[in-house]
Amino acid sequence: MRARDGASLQERIVALIHERGLVPGAPMPTEVQLMELLGASRNSVREAVQALRALGIVEIRHGHGTFVGHASLDVLTPSLAFRVRSGPGGGIRALHDLVEVRELLETELIGQVAQSTSGPRLAALDALVNGMDRDREADRAFHALLYESCGNELVLQLIGLFWDVYHEVEPTLGPPEERTAEIVVNHRRIVAALRARDPGAAREAMRLHFRDVKARIARAEARPVPTPT
Repeated sequence: MRARDGASLQERIVALIHERGLVPGAPMPTEVQLMELLGASRNSVREAVQALRALGIVEIRHGHGTFVGHASLDVLTPSLAFRVRSGPGGGIRALHDLVEVRELLETELIGQVAQSTSGPRLAALDALVNGMDRDREADRAFHALLYESCGNELVLQLIGLFWDVYHEVEPTLGPPEERTAEIVVNHRRIVAALRARDPGAAREAMRLHFRDVKARIARAEARPVPTPT
């Protein structure tokens, strides 16, 4: 098995997966086989497999064995949320940066899909907008559905990751604000631009959506920091 000099046991297991052409869902070599192939102790192999499990690279199904995982970006949510919250000012500036990255990504993508959104997809987007006053997850589903036609799984996972981290860290912005009507209007504007097949209007609608999100962050950033008593 080829691996770079000084590679860790985790890296060597990943190299083994690639060299054998194992795809997500494929069974991994057994623990004993990994010990023999890698010349490592049982404890070392177990520790490496557990570390890879935490990254989603392998999946352990009790009673069935170990399989190649799908390495979903969902596993990054806790570490990225921690990084944001650990930033200056309780992470508010880092949260702004996160939203800015998502805005850059979505503003570009929305122009690409504006000319190809089908009637059934528009109807599904309308239904999600109608549900936003009752279900916060409708917002997440809306943005996922927008770009589903791109055929880029990484894009969908990144947008989902950014959405999850934002809402996990959102309480640091202060007391919740009632923004449901504003959110619905913003999303209706996006759908209207898609229905008109107007890429420019779609990008502008998306910018307005994120402008409102960043305005809330700016209000929190400007709030005086309470001094310890």
